[in-house]
Amino acid sequence: ISFFRLGRRTTFILSLVLAIMLGVGVAVSLNFLMFIILQVFSGAALAGLLLSVYIARLEMCDPPHRLMITMIAGFFTVAGKLLLPGVTELCKDWRILQGVVTAPFLLLLIYWCVPAVFPESPRWLLATKQMEKCKQIIRRIAVGNGVDLEDELYASCNVLNGMFIAGGIQHCFVQNLVGYDLSFYFSYFIIVGTEGVACLFLYFTVNKCGRRGILLLTTIITGLSSLLLLALMQYLHHSLVLALSILGLCSSYAVAILSVFFASEVIPTVVRGAGLGLILAIGCIGKATTPITDLHNKHGFFLHHVIFASFAVLSVLCVMLLPESKRKPLPESIKDGENQRRPPLFLPRKKDGVPLLPSKHSNPALNLFLL
Repeated sequence: ISFFRLGRRTTFILSLVLAIMLGVGVAVSLNFLMFIILQVFSGAALAGLLLSVYIARLEMCDPPHRLMITMIAGFFTVAGKLLLPGVTELCKDWRILQGVVTAPFLLLLIYWCVPAVFPESPRWLLATKQMEKCKQIIRRIAVGNGVDLEDELYASCNVLNGMFIAGGIQHCFVQNLVGYDLSFYFSYFIIVGTEGVACLFLYFTVNKCGRRGILLLTTIITGLSSLLLLALMQYLHHSLVLALSILGLCSSYAVAILSVFFASEVIPTVVRGAGLGLILAIGCIGKATTPITDLHNKHGFFLHHVIFASFAVLSVLCVMLLPESKRKPLPESIKDGENQRRPPLFLPRKKDGVPLLPSKHSNPALNLFLL
C-alpha cells in the first residue's frame, strides 16, 4: 500500500529510518522477548527498503539494461553474503555484529538529504497523475545525461508459484549438503556461491533466450533434480548426490531471482509494489515450511520434499501461460497488463531498442512521450 500511496522514494526513506532505529534497538535489547519483537519489525523494515530500491531501479532503466543492472545488484548481494562470515569472526559478540551491520545504513541517509541522488520514480508520478513533478525529474535526468527536451509532456499471477516453490525447495537441497561432514563455512560458501552462479547464468542467457524460456528451463531442472534425489538418493554415489543437490540449489536460486524480475516487468506500475510485496511474502511462506523437515525424527523431510517436487513439476504448466516481457516497455496501467500476450516460446533475435517510456507512435492509447 505504501508503494502506491507514498511513492518509491518516500517508502525508501521511511524504511531506512525505521531500519536504523530498529537495528540499534536490536543491538541494545534487554531480554529475549525484546530481541525477537524488534528483530521482526527490523526485518519488515529491511524488506521495504530492499523492495523500494528494486522497484525504483527497475523503473529507471530502459529495457536493454534492466537485466544487467538487476544482476549487478545481485552480485553485490552475493558479495555481501561472502563477507559476512569474516565480519562475524572479527566481531565475536552478536551485539557488536548487529551494530556493524546497521552502521552502513547511516551512509544511505544521503539519499534523504540530497533528493537528486535518489529521485522519485517518474513512472509512479505518471501513474498518480503528478505530471509537473514528473516533468521536473525527467528534465533533471535528461540534462544530467546531455539530452535536450522540449517543453511539453503528452499523456493520453502465475509467478507466485515459482517464488513459493523456489523458497521452499531450496531447503531440500541444502539438507543434502549437511550429511557430508562439510564444515559450516564450506557449506555456507557453497550455498552463496550457487546464488552467484545463478546470477551469472541469468545474465548471459535471459536476454538471448527470453524470460519465459529460461524460467521454464530452470524450473524443469529444479523439478528433475528434486525428483531424482527423492527417488534414487539411496542408490546414487555420494558425489552424484552432492552434484545434484548443488545443481538443484543453483537452479532454484535462478527460479527465485527470475520470478521476481519477471513479475516486476509484467505487473503494471500502479500495482507493482503491492504485487512484488505479495510475491516476496509467498516466497517467505515457502521458506517458513522448512520446520516440517524436523517432524518425527526427520521423517517430515520426505513429505516436504514430495510436496515441493510435485509443485515444481506442476508449475511448468503455469510458466507456459506467462507473457514474454523481453523487448517490451513496462506496463503502466491495469489495461496495459491485460493486453499482454503470449508469443511463441522461442523468439527470434531482434535488437532490444524499446524506449524507457512508450512513445505516442508505438502506443496511441497511452501517449507518455517527452518532446
